[in-house]
Amino acid sequence: MISPTDMHRINADLHCHSNVSDGTLSPEAVAARAHANGVQLWALTDHDEVGGQHRARDAAHALGMAYLAGSEISVTFAQKTVHIVGLGFDPDDPALKQGLADTRNGRERRARDMAADLARVGIPGTFEGALKYVGNPDLISRTHFARYLVEIGVCADPHEVFKKYLTEGKPGFVEHRWAKLSDAVRWITEAGGIAVVAHPGRYDFTPNEEYALFTEFKAHGGQGVEVVTGSHTESEYEKYADMAKEFDLLASRGSDFHSPDESHTDLGLLPDLPARVRPVWEALEPRILMP
Repeated sequence: MISPTDMHRINADLHCHSNVSDGTLSPEAVAARAHANGVQLWALTDHDEVGGQHRARDAAHALGMAYLAGSEISVTFAQKTVHIVGLGFDPDDPALKQGLADTRNGRERRARDMAADLARVGIPGTFEGALKYVGNPDLISRTHFARYLVEIGVCADPHEVFKKYLTEGKPGFVEHRWAKLSDAVRWITEAGGIAVVAHPGRYDFTPNEEYALFTEFKAHGGQGVEVVTGSHTESEYEKYADMAKEFDLLASRGSDFHSPDESHTDLGLLPDLPARVRPVWEALEPRILMP
C-alpha cells in the first residue's frame, strides 16, 4: 500500500472529470495533471459513465500513481439532483454499466428542451453549440451548454452562466428524473465499491432534508461522504467531518476538477482531511490498483 503511515496525509484526489463526461481534458491529460500536482492516489469519476476507466488506470500506472475506479452518479432526492460518487468498484460489472446507461438515457431529450427554453429568451442554436463540446448526445449536460454560452459571449464565464441560466427558476432549466438513491448505492456496492455522498454542501437542503438524505443513504448501504472538496468552505470541512462521525461514515477528498479554466480547485491541492475522520481509502485498500 502507499505510504505515508499517517493515512490522512496521503494526497488522494477521488473526484474529477475528463472529456468522457463534462471535463475538458482527456483521461490521460487529467492523470498527468494530477501527477504533476503530487497526487498519490487518484480516481476519475466521470458523470454516469465508466468509459474512461481503463484509460485512466493505465495512465495513472504509467505515471506511478495508485488508482481507484470511480464514477459520479446523478440521483433525484427530495426533488433535487444529488450526486453519489462510487469508488473502488469493478468498472466492468454488467449491472452497474446498465444502470449508468439507463441514467444517461434521456439526456438528449432534456438538452433539446433546455435549448428550446433558451431560444424563447433569444438565445438560439444552443443544442448544436453545446454538442460541439461533448460529441455524444447521451452525455450532454448543463456544463456543455454553459461553455457554449461563454463562447458566444452571453456570459463571461461558466459561473455567471449558472447565476443567470440553467438553474431552477432561470431560463434553460429543465428538471430531469435521475436514478433513485437506493439504485445508485446498490449498483456501486454490488460491484464491490463504496458509495459516497458528493459535495453535500452544494445542495441547499434544509437541515431536515439533509438529515433525511444522510439517514436514507446510510440505510441503503452508503458508507462515505465527501468532507474536503473543491466547493466546500473551511467551515463545511468541519461540518461534514462532524456528520461523518455522527453517521459513522468514511470521509473522502476530491477536487471536483473539470477544467484548468473553470474549476475552483486544481487536482491535488486540497487540505488534508480532519484528523478525527477515517479516510475512505483505508477501507478501499484491497481495491486500490497499484502501478
